[in-house]
Amino acid sequence: MEESFVKTIEFIRKLYNKPEGFVALHEPTFSGNEKKYLAECIDSTFVSSVGKFVDEFEIKVANYTGAKKAVVCVNGTNALHLALTMLGVERDTEVITQPLTFIATANAIAYCGAKPVFVDVEKETLGLSPQALRAWLGQNVELKANKAYNIATGRRVSACVPMHTFGHPCKIDEIAEICNEYCIHLIEDAAESLGSFYKEKHTGTFGEIGVLSFNGNKIITTGGGGMLLFNDVDLAAKAKHLTTQAKVPHPWEFVHDEIGYNYRMPNLNAALGLAQIEQIDTFLKSKRQTAQHYNEFFAEIAGISFLNEPANAQSNYWLNCVILASKTERDAFLKYSNENGVMTRPAWTLMNKLPMFSGCTTGNLENAERIEERLVNIPSSVFDSK
Repeated sequence: MEESFVKTIEFIRKLYNKPEGFVALHEPTFSGNEKKYLAECIDSTFVSSVGKFVDEFEIKVANYTGAKKAVVCVNGTNALHLALTMLGVERDTEVITQPLTFIATANAIAYCGAKPVFVDVEKETLGLSPQALRAWLGQNVELKANKAYNIATGRRVSACVPMHTFGHPCKIDEIAEICNEYCIHLIEDAAESLGSFYKEKHTGTFGEIGVLSFNGNKIITTGGGGMLLFNDVDLAAKAKHLTTQAKVPHPWEFVHDEIGYNYRMPNLNAALGLAQIEQIDTFLKSKRQTAQHYNEFFAEIAGISFLNEPANAQSNYWLNCVILASKTERDAFLKYSNENGVMTRPAWTLMNKLPMFSGCTTGNLENAERIEERLVNIPSSVFDSK
């Protein structure tokens, strides 16, 4: 396999025009109005949680995704926590999610005192499998007064949080239908999938609440930040209230009508985000071109398969993925690429294998385990247009 590894690293260096030096996994690109808007924000002195850039950023992303309303947060993890809280996820309830995900998904569930239940993913989407979800619910859950309960534990199943893994949409319409049948709230972890569409509808707009992330390595960044997407404007207004410490609007008095959170995104970060979302189409075009180059290259490389977007989907190709023949080959490729200055990384350790979630309920995780052992992310940065 070493010949394949050598050819792959040579190709990646040629693709990114970096014959020497370090090739990052996913660098941000600042080629638009970032410096202009940041300077304007600083000059206005409104650098904290109030200012025009917060409002404009929310409107711009809502319009782009097709959501009726968007509410910014300080990061994607906070956004997930708030979404779960708002939909009634309480201590000692259960939340279904996938084991192949970033730790934030499971942590946000734990913040509510709830228990994650890990159900398998699909090979082609890397996201929660509708078939596995329906099978687990059919075997383990009963409905009482329009609420789902785990027969074995007696706990209410309060929500389901599928994730659009590495920007590839899962079969979210099927998942939504199943959740509706079982009276389970649906929250989409779309942290990685801004710019991804399933059946011509943007990810994060199928569930009751969708969550985006704008971390430094995401397709657009605010440095650190997140956002909630809503189809219900009243629910969005509630979220805005809670993110601002549940402060009742008043010119000078400090009155708070419930427990709130300091989850506000600063205007300074939103200024960066506004400049970034203005370039989203350019970023997506570059990433699709990169994915096409990879697809053509790996078609000729033995033992390494490129993961294309699923059927009925338009992926943002946030992080490009390849699948190796075995865990041994995966480990050898990771070692070779990183030792030769090209950053690659494996999929996350499955959540149920981490000590704090090792006792959680799981379904059959055959697909997730296979993907964990064989998947590698390869450099996926946007080409700077300048």
